[in-house]
Amino acid sequence: MKRIFYIKIIILAILSTFLHACESFVEIDVPDDKMVTTTVFSSTKTAQSAMQGIYYQLFNADFSGGTINSISVLSGLSADVLEPINRNNTTLDQFTENELFNDNAGILGIWSSSYNTIYLANNLLEGLQNSDAIPENVSLRLEGQALFIRAFCHFYLVNLFGDIPLVLTTDYQENALIPRGTSEDIYRQIVLDLERSNEILEEDYFDNEKYTINKFAATSLLARVQLYLENWNEAERLSAEVINSSHYELTKLNETFLANSDEAIWQISPAGRGNILTSTSEGYTFIGTSTTRIKLNENFVSDFKDHDLRLLNWIAEFSNSSNKYSYVYKYKDRSSINNITEYAMVLRLAEQFLIRAEARAQMGNISGALEDLNTIRQRAGLTNIEESDINASHTLVDFILEERKKELFAEWGHRWLDLNRLNKTNEVLNEKEHWDPTDGLYPIPSVERSKNPNLTQNPGY
Repeated sequence: MKRIFYIKIIILAILSTFLHACESFVEIDVPDDKMVTTTVFSSTKTAQSAMQGIYYQLFNADFSGGTINSISVLSGLSADVLEPINRNNTTLDQFTENELFNDNAGILGIWSSSYNTIYLANNLLEGLQNSDAIPENVSLRLEGQALFIRAFCHFYLVNLFGDIPLVLTTDYQENALIPRGTSEDIYRQIVLDLERSNEILEEDYFDNEKYTINKFAATSLLARVQLYLENWNEAERLSAEVINSSHYELTKLNETFLANSDEAIWQISPAGRGNILTSTSEGYTFIGTSTTRIKLNENFVSDFKDHDLRLLNWIAEFSNSSNKYSYVYKYKDRSSINNITEYAMVLRLAEQFLIRAEARAQMGNISGALEDLNTIRQRAGLTNIEESDINASHTLVDFILEERKKELFAEWGHRWLDLNRLNKTNEVLNEKEHWDPTDGLYPIPSVERSKNPNLTQNPGY
C-alpha cells in the first residue's frame, strides 16, 4: 500500500494540471506545465511512477473502470446483451431504449474521462520530449505505452461518437476550440500511434505485469483497427503475429480473467483503487446480489446451447423472493480485501482468433477462417462449423459475428461496435420501440458543446 500511496502522490503533479485543463476546454487557467515537467520527469523513478499513475487512472475513469458508467456496461445496454434490473434510472434507461439525450450523464462520463486520459498520455509524451534525465530505453518504453493509451482512447471515442476532436497536445488554447476531425483522420492517427508503439515496445511486460503495455498489446489493438478499416491482409498478418508469438494461449474458461492469465494480452489492475478492496469493478458490477443493477438480456442467454461451456462458466443465475435474473459471471470475485486474484480484461487472445477468422473469411480463405472460428468453439465445448453449414442466409461472417457476441459479451462494448461497423444495428435493433437509424452514434455531450462552439452535433440529436 505504501507503493500505491507514493505513486498517487506523483500522479497528483499531473492531475493538478489535468483536472483544470481537461474538465473544460474553454474556461481554464493556464496549466503550469513547467512544474509538471520538472517534478515528474526529473528521474527514471518519477517518470515510471507517472506512467503507473495513468494505469491506475484507467481503473478509476468512467469509460474504462468497469463500473455502471463504463463502456462495457453502457454499450452493452445499447446492444442486445445487457439490461437494467430495475427501470428507474434515466441514464441507464436511455441506453437500453436507444433514446439518448445529449445531457445524459453516462455519455458525458465516457467523453470526458476518455479525453482526460488522452491529456495524461499527451502530458507524459511532452514531458519525455523535454527531459534529458531519462535513459533512452526507458524513454522509448514510456513513449510506446503513452502512444498506445492515446490511440486506445481515440479508438473508442471515434467508434462511439463518429467524428471527434483529435487531441495531440496539452496546449489548452489549442484544445479549447478544436473542431471535430473526420473519422478518417482520427483512424490515421490511431494507426500512426500504434505502429510507433509496436515498433519501440519490447515483447516482455514490465515487472511481468500484464496491466502494463507491451509490443503485443499494440499489435493486438492494431489488428482490431485494421479489421475495422477492412484492411483484411493487415488484420490477418497482425493477429497471426500475436497468435503465433508463443506468449499467449487459450486458457480454461474459469482461468481466463485471472490476473496475468495466459490468455490475457492487456489488463487493468484493481490496485488502482488504492485501498484494501482488491476485486475488479466488473466483479462488483456484474455478479448477482439483491443490490446488483445490471442483468443479462434473457434472449441473449437463450441463444446459448445448453452444453456451451460459456453458458455454464460465464453466466450464472440469482434468485430471491422478489427477483430472478441471469448475470455475467466471467469475474468470480466481487468484494475481496487485500487479495488480488483477478485483473479487468481489456485485450485477450480469443479476440485475435476471431479477428483472423473474419479477415480470412473476407478474403475467401474459408478453411483458414473455419479453423480459427472452431478453435474458439472447441474451447467452449461446441461442435465445429463446417463449410456445408454456410449459405446465403447464414454466411461465414454471420457465424463469426455470432461467436464474437457469445465470446466477448460484457467486454468493452464489442457487440455494439460490431453491429455498427458491419452496418447491422438497424437490422438487429429496429424492433426496439424508440430505435432510429441514427442511433448508432452517441450524441456529443451538450456541456462540451456549450464550452466549445466548434463542436457540431450528430444527426438525430
